[in-house]
Amino acid sequence: MGQMQTERRETKAKIFVDTLPDLPYADGEERANRTVAPIIRAGVSGWNHPLWDKLVFPRPAPTSYHPLDFLSERLDAIELPDSHAIRPELAKLYAAKVARNPRFQFTARVPMSITGERDVDAARAWRQGMQPLMEAGRLGCVVMPFPESFRFTADNRDWLIQLRRALSPLPIVADLPHASWTTTEGRGTLIDYHLGFANAENAHTGYLTWKVGYLSVGGSEQGAHLYSVGELEEMRRRMERYAGFSESTFVIFRNAHRGKSVINALQMQSLVTNFESKLAAPLRVDKRKSVAASPRRAA
Repeated sequence: MGQMQTERRETKAKIFVDTLPDLPYADGEERANRTVAPIIRAGVSGWNHPLWDKLVFPRPAPTSYHPLDFLSERLDAIELPDSHAIRPELAKLYAAKVARNPRFQFTARVPMSITGERDVDAARAWRQGMQPLMEAGRLGCVVMPFPESFRFTADNRDWLIQLRRALSPLPIVADLPHASWTTTEGRGTLIDYHLGFANAENAHTGYLTWKVGYLSVGGSEQGAHLYSVGELEEMRRRMERYAGFSESTFVIFRNAHRGKSVINALQMQSLVTNFESKLAAPLRVDKRKSVAASPRRAA
């Protein structure tokens, strides 16, 4: 029985590993016969960053202005950081703010205090706050972040499953930096319990274990780096590879320093959707300029 289960996981996992030159679709359908194009959404993590009020958002701010009004007209995703307190009434406000972009969806990070301290009650309470976004069709996925020390063990596997159940029915992606989760058994757990895999740009992983694909770009070390078009093209090729098997894929930029994440998200969005951003002025990381682009037009 154990051998059969391992063989089944190995067969399923081969579908999702980005190592083969031309993978077939999971249902055997040829790529040429694919009738629905994969949806790739590019976005940024948060909006409360130093200097963004001067470099990204319009000045002077219009009456009743909120950063979501501006960003959601230009980007297709924004990630709510793990420090963000979500209440149902706030989630409803966020859903209303992004109504002008039919493609827009939020991603959100579960607080590390929940994943690290193994607080099931707090997880259920946090889930309730996210429910209005899901009901409005504006929640793309929820990311469960774990420390690098969180390796694949029986106890940790049980906690991952318990947390997944506590957050159900939210769409979940697990951020598991330890390499042990990329083994056949580790990926098999994610496949069996409908958990996505959070790929990191600097880790060069390319796994899809559920219907939601996810790529995180930048971080503490890359926070001040403005990615070149060549670097973005490499990410796009890597991302589109597993996006072809998913219902939706997110690429979230975290290089927030001086608005660089907005620039790169706009560039990536243009690459993956063939959308040509019409800029009010050339994108420049400059004290005198804004990185603001013209709003997206609804398809």
